[in-house]
Amino acid sequence: MARFLLRRLVTSVVVLFGLGVVTFLMSQVLPGDPARAAAGRNATAEQVAAVSARLGLDKPLWEQFPAYLGNLLHGDLGTSVFTQRPVLDDIADALPSSLELVLAAMLINVAIAVPLGVYAAYRRGRAADVAARLIVLFGAGVPVFWLGLMLQLVFADRLGALPLTGQLGFGREVPSITGMTSVDALLSGDPAAFTDAVSHLVLPAVTLAAAFVAVVARTVRSSMISVLDSDYITLARATGASEWRVVIRHGLRNALVPVSTILGMQLGWMLGSTVLVESVFGRRGIGAYAVNAVLQNDLYAVIGTVLVIGVVFVLANIVVDVVQLWLNPRLRQPGGSRSAAAPAAEPVEPGVVEGAAT
Repeated sequence: MARFLLRRLVTSVVVLFGLGVVTFLMSQVLPGDPARAAAGRNATAEQVAAVSARLGLDKPLWEQFPAYLGNLLHGDLGTSVFTQRPVLDDIADALPSSLELVLAAMLINVAIAVPLGVYAAYRRGRAADVAARLIVLFGAGVPVFWLGLMLQLVFADRLGALPLTGQLGFGREVPSITGMTSVDALLSGDPAAFTDAVSHLVLPAVTLAAAFVAVVARTVRSSMISVLDSDYITLARATGASEWRVVIRHGLRNALVPVSTILGMQLGWMLGSTVLVESVFGRRGIGAYAVNAVLQNDLYAVIGTVLVIGVVFVLANIVVDVVQLWLNPRLRQPGGSRSAAAPAAEPVEPGVVEGAAT
């Protein structure tokens, strides 16, 4: 297991280095002059040159790149032209709100997609299977911004059941503890604020989750079909195990190995997709921050956002590896080089039918 995790950590370091190279090249090819932006719109040519020298932008690329990596290692992502604050501080303020939205969307995603995929696999080839696949495909095909606007129109404007935009009702405030509004309301002992924050979270979380449900549901379905056709599932049924135990206890755990990989990737994709959702629902977060950075031609803020989302991808994949070690004990064995993303074609538990007759 230690060797498995070490390989994953080394791979993550290589990926992060590649991300640093890509963002450095972005700073060279994106339109706009960082020195001009940092000096201000009304700066003279001499002032721009002085800022360029101070930032090291007048040096050759092979001298700028080591300095750029050194700044990244020290957490220096530059200074935002728009806010005049360190980009890392801006992102630290915006990221928790986006993580709150992503985690809520992921909860909705798993709560809908996994049962739907299991049921579709169990009833494969029947009307229920076809209906389930059509539903998730419809959700995946609808544009995010359109779905958000329609949900606002129906549930906020026509029915008045949920808030239209924002994160809290007008005039309501909660102390900032974690940066996640609902969590902060809960920690501060304000149930009314917690209910208000959750009600503001429902529509954007559903909008964000809709596009990802189809992928997880189809993955669960295909993986479950493969597992349910396995010999050990037939043996478990033959020994008298209940259908619920066969499908959930023996089938689902094996099927979740490839699904966990998809969920880990979706965590990063969802964070990138908050750009549209936060704009539609007027929420603060890293997506809204990225939109403002692009509109203000704030190069360092744009690059900082890309870096943070990339780091979240890497961390999410490390978490997935740890989860797969728990789901698939074979990866803990020395020399276990089997791909973590591959579906389990055999039971992860040696005694899969142990106690099946009880």
